Order: sequence, then structure tokens, then C-alpha cells
Amino acid sequence: MMMSAMADQLEREIQLGLDLRTFSSWMAAEQKRVFLLCRRMLQDADEADSATQDVFLKAYKALSGRGTGEELDNPAKWVTRIAVNTCLDRLRSKSWRIWQRRPDPRDEELILGMTAGEAPDAERQLFSKEIQQRLEKALARLSDRQRAVFSLRHYDAMALEEIADVLKLDTGTVKAHLFRALGKLRQELKDLYVTKAG
Repeated sequence: MMMSAMADQLEREIQLGLDLRTFSSWMAAEQKRVFLLCRRMLQDADEADSATQDVFLKAYKALSGRGTGEELDNPAKWVTRIAVNTCLDRLRSKSWRIWQRRPDPRDEELILGMTAGEAPDAERQLFSKEIQQRLEKALARLSDRQRAVFSLRHYDAMALEEIADVLKLDTGTVKAHLFRALGKLRQELKDLYVTKAG
């Protein structure tokens, strides 16, 4: 309800001339959702932060430049499309990965093992973290389009038709990407849910 009111206010401001405060309010309301989408697609928090900034810069420039059309019909869908395309562009270039610095996996395990836990159930947290890491690795093995479709469907709870509209694909193509993504993820993670007969 609040998002709709903000979108309506944004539309009025665009018609009158974009007000920076209104855009900032709308951006603050959308920022976490856009960041999480970028994080899932890019598999890197720092890169997702940078991509999120790019997304809102592109949105601001587009709105202050012309400010009519599709973005006014559904601003959330419009900014989602900008986010997906920004992430896909970054994944295609892959040049940002040169600057990515991460410790060796063995060193990372040692560092994580020495970190003191504050929660009472450390074993459950460790298992949960392991599952999250496995899921992230499995998502990284998907194609860029499959990861985008999976993320929009399962993390953002978008309908297949909405995903098709955001990615500018046919619904059948979206279904095929989702089917392939789910098959690959099931194969990668099958040991987490398949019980072994004794």
C-alpha cells in the first residue's frame, strides 16, 4: 500500500519535474529489494552494492530525461528490469571479477572456524551456513538467464508472466529456463534432501 502511494507520488513528481527528495524516498523503499536481487545474481555483496547504485543512477537519469511511459505504469517492475539488465551486463563483462579478492577456501574455512558464535545453537547455524554456501555455489553454476529467472521466481515471488515481461522473453522461454535451473539445482543439492536407505 505504501509502495503504491510512493509510486503515485513519484508519477506526479515526474509529470511536474523530478523532485530529488521524492526520488530518494522511492529509492529507499526499493533499495533493499534491488540489492538482494543483485546479490543473488552477482554472487558478491560488494559488486551487488555497486550494481544497486548503478541501477538507481540509471533510473534517475531515465526519469529526469523523459519520465513518461512504462516506468510510470509500474515503477517496481521497471526498476527490476533495470537491475536484471545491469547484473546481466556485469556478468557478461566479467571484468569486475579481476578486482575481487577473497581468501583461499582453506583459509576461509579456518577463519570461519575460529569465529566465535553468539547464538546458542552453533551447530544448526553452521549447517545453515553450509547449506547457504552450497546453494550459492549451485546458483553460480547456472547460466545468467537461469539464475535471473530462478531469483525472480523464488526470491521475489514473481509470476512467470511478470518475469517474462521484465526479461522481455516469452513465457515459454521463462518456463524452460526455470525448469532447467530447478533440474540443475536438484542435481547439485540432492544429497541434502535424499534419505539413504539403510
